[in-house]
Amino acid sequence: MAELVPFAVPTESDKTLLVWELSSGPTAEALHHSLFTVFSQFGLLYSVRVFPNAAVAGPGFYAVIKFYSAKDAHRAQKACDQKQLFQKSPVKVRLGTRHKVVQHQALPLNSSRCQELANYYFGFNGWSKRILELQDLSDTEERGNENGMPLQKQSVKFFCALEVVVPSHECRSPGAGVAWEPLDQLEEGPLSFLMKRKTTQKLAIQKALSDAFQKLLIVVLESGKIAVAYRPCEEITDARSEEEQQDLIQVGYFSWKQYGQGEEEYLSDFSFEEEEFRLPELD
Repeated sequence: MAELVPFAVPTESDKTLLVWELSSGPTAEALHHSLFTVFSQFGLLYSVRVFPNAAVAGPGFYAVIKFYSAKDAHRAQKACDQKQLFQKSPVKVRLGTRHKVVQHQALPLNSSRCQELANYYFGFNGWSKRILELQDLSDTEERGNENGMPLQKQSVKFFCALEVVVPSHECRSPGAGVAWEPLDQLEEGPLSFLMKRKTTQKLAIQKALSDAFQKLLIVVLESGKIAVAYRPCEEITDARSEEEQQDLIQVGYFSWKQYGQGEEEYLSDFSFEEEEFRLPELD
């Protein structure tokens, strides 16, 4: 059966592994490096998180590892469970299972994560982006406050429209993004203003790139070959604020999302299949 890999934060239980009975000798940083080295051989990893055991469990560590692909996570579990890997004693590896029905809104990956995922499946030269429009929407008109004093450059704001092109699959996906940064005329100097302008412009491009990738689905066939599916923007959950929707009406026909929530991981909704082990509570 083909597997769909979206450009979203993986929260599914079948993409999550729990690794425990990790030695207390190495530091958490050293364990993180060792775990990443071993498990990245099975597929692209979203995250590797190492935690100290609860006091009742004795010294040592456990880890939560997230893959983008459920098939990769399953292969890693089969290959690594009850193996010594990088330590003298074997570790235990289990796939996560939901212990309650929970529906989480899919969180989009940021632009750097999207590029990492695209590079892994399409290749570094397998896709490209093309900026269609980069518009300065900054508030630069002079205004007066209650005392009649002029105030200038109230905010720096950019709109970006671009498209992601995957030529080998004859696929194009449009995306758009808006970035906004307030300015304090009394504190901002010329250099600070230019830096904020450059940063805001770059952020608008990053948001547009992420938005374009949200409309694409990577299809991993049983043969291992890759296909790409395009989802029109109306099929994607709209999480825009009222202000952004107003901007959308003013700018044009593109749509964009605000990623203020950031990328999160939901660990509290998972349990792991092992009768002799209980996952320590996460703060």
